[in-house]
Amino acid sequence: MSQELPIVALIGRPNVGKSSLFNRLLKSSKALTHDLPGVTRDRIYGEVRQVERPFALVDTGGLEPESSEDIKQAVLAQAREAISEAVLVLMVVDGREGLNALDEQVAALLRGANKPVLVVVNKVDGAEKEALFTAEFHQLGFPVLAVSAAHGFGARLLLDTVCAHLPSANVPALDLASSSGQCEDDEDAQTSLRLALLGRPNVGKSSLVNALLGFQRQIVSDQSGTTRDSVDISWRVDGKTYTLVDTAGVRKRTRIQDSLERFSVLKALRSSKKAQVTMLVLDALEGLTFQDKKLLTFLDREKTPLIAVVNKIDLVPRSALNAMKQGFRDDLSFASHLPLVFTSTMTKAGLGGLLPLGERVWAQCQTRISTGLLNRVMHEATQRHQPAVVNRRRAKFFYLTQTGTTPPTFVFFVNDAGLIRHEYAKYLEKQLRKRFGLNLAPLQLHFRSSHGKGRE
Repeated sequence: MSQELPIVALIGRPNVGKSSLFNRLLKSSKALTHDLPGVTRDRIYGEVRQVERPFALVDTGGLEPESSEDIKQAVLAQAREAISEAVLVLMVVDGREGLNALDEQVAALLRGANKPVLVVVNKVDGAEKEALFTAEFHQLGFPVLAVSAAHGFGARLLLDTVCAHLPSANVPALDLASSSGQCEDDEDAQTSLRLALLGRPNVGKSSLVNALLGFQRQIVSDQSGTTRDSVDISWRVDGKTYTLVDTAGVRKRTRIQDSLERFSVLKALRSSKKAQVTMLVLDALEGLTFQDKKLLTFLDREKTPLIAVVNKIDLVPRSALNAMKQGFRDDLSFASHLPLVFTSTMTKAGLGGLLPLGERVWAQCQTRISTGLLNRVMHEATQRHQPAVVNRRRAKFFYLTQTGTTPPTFVFFVNDAGLIRHEYAKYLEKQLRKRFGLNLAPLQLHFRSSHGKGRE
């Protein structure tokens, strides 16, 4: 098992399907599964790498915390070890059997461990049973998600949820119950904003920091071999607290792969995760480079709240200024929601609107929309423009709900998710943006097959 991967632990009482879920997420049969409770005793590790943010998964034995039997105490000791090294705990429960005393004992154990916990309600074979089988587990006080390890229902959404909440290296684990950024002073929690600066060396990142602060300050050197740790700089403007999370430049010679696996790039990305909104600083003279495009594509896939800041516009000849701006707009058209700001640290052009823009981006990322309103908009959109027929079948939409924020995440229940083409998904995203004013925030759309709700 790679020592660099964050660890996610599967915890629960006996015979709730932890090993089956382990195998489902790993897409293997590494863990022994059987209907007889207590099959798994030692910790079993595997690596989940078919996702954007790989992680190590550990399977543990069924827990009976209050049992005095030696073997069950040994299983409990193994589970405690797994919990202690995990950055996220998936508490697996049985949706068919419902909440029982052992589940409550396991939940009490996890509360004492002070780790982020997601309750995974297993053996839910379809969306039509989700509300019924998950209802009583909300009283445990943890976020709840339904899956079927045996049939795959909810597995993709579970992986996406796990990846979205994996903490970065040397950064405390995220609170799954709250998507807001951390603030050092609770009194300022409602008025603070953390902004990360990313970019290649010599794009004017340090100058931008100094211009926003209003005074000169030496930030992290971009020279090769110097530290790549982030630097936090806080200051107050009009009664509001802002923190810049400045990161070292991504070196010019760093070759960025599709998954951005190069170490120096990941260092900068990890630092940016400490922030709520990321400002990617680009060079107006150099245009959008290959590295910039790869980084932007990755951040777009990660649904990172983002502002593109094109700096050094004072160095562009006046006659070429409009063409330069249009070139950036064309190159960034793949992310239509991405705010684009043109700045100069010499003339101060564009700087005055950066902080208010960051606040608007963050505010949109925390948007919550009622299920009733969402379904009315979905009905109007699908009636106005129906999905294309695929293999003589047309997608039928049953239900739409919002499952999270930062970014706003929406789940469409359809007869067959395989019938949804990319173009139609973009159409639905555009309708949501237009109807609810979400023109700056990244959105995440999932399409979940729900065959039991209707037949063609």
